Amino acid sequence: MHPALAEVAALLACPECGLPLAAADRVLRCGRGHSFDVAKQGYVSLLTGASTKMTGDTADMLDARAAFQGAGHFTPIALALVTATGSRLSGGTGATAEGLAVEGRTAPADATFAETSAVLEIGAGTGYYLAHLLDAVPSALGIALDVSKPAARRCARAHPRAASVLADAWRGLPIGDGRLDAVLAVFAPRNPAEVARVLRADGRFVVAGPTPRHLAELVGPLDMVTVDPDKDRRLGEAVAGHFEQLDRTVVEYSMALSHSDIAHVVGMGPSAFHAGDRMRQAIAALPESVEVTASVIASTFRPVPR
Repeated sequence: MHPALAEVAALLACPECGLPLAAADRVLRCGRGHSFDVAKQGYVSLLTGASTKMTGDTADMLDARAAFQGAGHFTPIALALVTATGSRLSGGTGATAEGLAVEGRTAPADATFAETSAVLEIGAGTGYYLAHLLDAVPSALGIALDVSKPAARRCARAHPRAASVLADAWRGLPIGDGRLDAVLAVFAPRNPAEVARVLRADGRFVVAGPTPRHLAELVGPLDMVTVDPDKDRRLGEAVAGHFEQLDRTVVEYSMALSHSDIAHVVGMGPSAFHAGDRMRQAIAALPESVEVTASVIASTFRPVPR
């Protein structure tokens, strides 16, 4: 079993009954006997019931994303997320029974709690941003959650202290109440009510999403999917009642992208579903190096008092 998966097991909740999970050999099991096998690739599936309609990223999309991220083009975004989240994690001590009681919550009698801080990334994909954060905070443990099996396999290799969980965030996060110090959602969907439930009262929810200027130089020539100009406003509406905003930072800079880089950035996002010969021809028609804007808003929230 992946060492991190064994360490974070007590933070996880059985998707069938909500009891804490415990690690044994290659299985996670709750007190009522519900068990979940750990795949040979190192992740655990906590998807239950009917098949989810969410499919997540394909293996090809993740390969493209890993290549683009590996080239360092999104490093400034990763560092901004470390700044937004790292201080909370380095000062976190994990959930305690006393802390849950103060927050008005109850813990199962047999629950155990992590002594180190814990962070979840929703829609983790390659685990790139979570890995950066764990590198910056050596005392933290991570949970990489994604609905895509190829992503779950990749995230199991993302970092020694990152546990990979296959789950659908819209069905509910398979994590106990008040167990986490921070949650990340980077270019990913989120479930604010569930995030508020799993965070400590002093936890942080950090959301990063593109502005309309993100990759703007490529949108027209390549007919890429555009960013909703109301995206930031809709985020505020979605978290209202669950969170209050602490900070909002625009991370914007220029990237010099080659044709290979551009093919990767197209292939890793929603435009990948429309890529084909016409897209390849459009990329070939571009200059050998194109200055492209990266523009992201990183918003930090904390739960509203309960």
